[in-house]
Amino acid sequence: MTLPNTPRITPELVAEHGLKPEEYAHFVKLIGREPTLTELGIVSAMWNEHCSYKSSKVWLRTLPTKGPRVIQGPGENAGVVDIGGGQAVVFKMESHNHPSFIEPYQGAGTGVGGILRDVFTMGARPIAALNLLRFGDCHNAKTRRLLAGVVAGIGGYGNSFGVPTVGGSVGFHKRYNGNILVNAMAVGLAKTDEIFYAAAAGVGRAIVYLGSKTGRDGIHGATMASAEFGADAEEKRPTVQVGDPFAEKLLLEACLEIMQAGCVVAIQDMGAAGLTSSAVEMGAKGDLGVELNLDAVPCREEGMSAYEMMLSESQERMLMVIADGKEAEAEAIFTKWGLDFAVVGRTTEALRFVVKHKGVVEADLPIKELGDEAPEYHRPYEEPADRPVIPPSDVRTSLSVADALERLIASPDLCSKRWVWEQYDHLILGNTVQKPGGDAAVVRVDDGPKALAFTTDVTPRYCEAGPFEGGKQAVAEAWRNLTAVGATPIAVTDNLNFGNPEKPEIMGQFVACVKGIGAACEALDFPIVSGNVSLYNETNGQAILPTPSIGGVGLIDDLAHTMTLDFKASGELVLLIGKSIGWLGASAFLATVCEREEGAPPPVDLVAEKRNGDFVRALIRDGIATAVHDVSDGGLLVALAEMAMAGHLGAILEAPPEGMDAYAWWFGEDQARYVVTAPSSHGVELIRHAQAAGVPVQKLGKTGGDRLILPGDRSIIVESLRDRHETWLPIYMGAS
Repeated sequence: MTLPNTPRITPELVAEHGLKPEEYAHFVKLIGREPTLTELGIVSAMWNEHCSYKSSKVWLRTLPTKGPRVIQGPGENAGVVDIGGGQAVVFKMESHNHPSFIEPYQGAGTGVGGILRDVFTMGARPIAALNLLRFGDCHNAKTRRLLAGVVAGIGGYGNSFGVPTVGGSVGFHKRYNGNILVNAMAVGLAKTDEIFYAAAAGVGRAIVYLGSKTGRDGIHGATMASAEFGADAEEKRPTVQVGDPFAEKLLLEACLEIMQAGCVVAIQDMGAAGLTSSAVEMGAKGDLGVELNLDAVPCREEGMSAYEMMLSESQERMLMVIADGKEAEAEAIFTKWGLDFAVVGRTTEALRFVVKHKGVVEADLPIKELGDEAPEYHRPYEEPADRPVIPPSDVRTSLSVADALERLIASPDLCSKRWVWEQYDHLILGNTVQKPGGDAAVVRVDDGPKALAFTTDVTPRYCEAGPFEGGKQAVAEAWRNLTAVGATPIAVTDNLNFGNPEKPEIMGQFVACVKGIGAACEALDFPIVSGNVSLYNETNGQAILPTPSIGGVGLIDDLAHTMTLDFKASGELVLLIGKSIGWLGASAFLATVCEREEGAPPPVDLVAEKRNGDFVRALIRDGIATAVHDVSDGGLLVALAEMAMAGHLGAILEAPPEGMDAYAWWFGEDQARYVVTAPSSHGVELIRHAQAAGVPVQKLGKTGGDRLILPGDRSIIVESLRDRHETWLPIYMGAS
């Protein structure tokens, strides 16, 4: 083996590549010599946190990932779940946090592009995109610019590609000042017998490069995503990829066409770590070696080195192992779509990863060990301390209940996000049944009557206050949001966003949240089929709030049995499903109105969640309910206000139960609750069914009029409340 002349590998160079001294020593022992610069780049890409999950995989293995509908769980480009009729839903969520902070438009846009490729690499045609976004304090100098750039980037990529962006979540907190979160989710449809995987098969088969040309953008992007930010964050701008959604649309159509033509043995998106990770993963999963000839890689810049080509994260690229004798047919398809097609290597019997460039062997590494021998850490962690329960008597404000509602409804977290989602095309493809703004989005499957529902959820202040309950609640809220539109929750993807795992207190948050997520998914028959971990979300030692985002998917057998949250008609009963004790700890009321971030989060009773949710879906299926809304942030009165504003209709509300504190009743965030409306003629039947099922139910009042009438307080005109709700964000962004 002839290796190139290469710079001496110094401890400083190793550190620049994100490897710790002991990790580098392990790599040297593995290969029996000092590596070349290209080999150092390859191992830094494969062993960084973003690609290897070295701090998290020991805990990820504890999550429930199997179920009767699950075709493919974690470990592939995306999860695959059977929805009947020979069809499967394919979906995943992934982060693009660090790039979006540095360059918000391209960072967010390429996040969308990357997650779409994960889905169509599996053979699925994308039908929907969602996101979960977190920004810093509204008074922070960068927040407005970052929000504008991220939203424009998501819309610019998704709208141009031609996929509807149907749902999401936007929140603000000072702990995201130095690290915003941009979590992108994509969903596609495929036939159950036409799913494509990444594992290479067959010795001597051609490895083909597909899509756009390779440039110098994105080099070390995965390494950057595996480190904290410091004062030099802006200097990392060159590591952000540049996207081309029109090229990605062509890539989608070309890939689906060659799949239908029977050309594909294995296929892998060139995502984080680009050509390196895609080639290594394909070979390692198939127990085969890979030999690459970089002279054949289509480049858009002159003089690119092997190191640069192997670490480039240029977008809109795929790697494929092609079926014998299909090279010409596949090339003709890609040529027709105006995309590059180049045979850049072969599968081999030897379990080696060999990279050649200009007649020189730039890398010769054991392919299985690049993944199998990646570091795996059992990080020390501290059990999060329990916060004290805050009794309602300790929560006081000079504001009346009506005043507090008006403040909450126009606060950054609870205000309308219409300004955001109206920049997204949520109707393209013509199958969006419920657009953004409700509990969950609903998208028709083909011509119906089947449909799918989607949501993204997490309450970071709960996860900070009590990570175990916060993890449970993130799953439970996704489950409730799907239930509220009439969908049966079937599976989850996640995106676990945390600070530096080398700090025991941060690792403790991670472990507790994962345990909570696992407990909820197990109890609710809601398996996790895909996901992503994003760690080191810290700047100058300040970590984000622990934010384990949950992307939920639900199945609707018949669109005739779906539900929305808006009040439908006057004179209908308004009922509360679920038990209320008035939990104000870690609530939006406490944080926004009282300016206190303290207290334990509300406990999540998973038995009650399942029982109450199953009951609500039955109400929808049987045509008893006319409106349903999950009770979450802001509590009962905020939920009622959202239903009133959506329906442009008021309600006469009854007084809190005797002995219940008014603030705790109206703004407590007890879990497993829904507000339901029903015609008066169905009221007795509904209450009887609830009692038979052991489900707590309570009458709240009746719909009617143009205002919310609160007992013992002033009434609130619904349209006035709606103005407050709708205008805060446009005014903040200078759009109104």
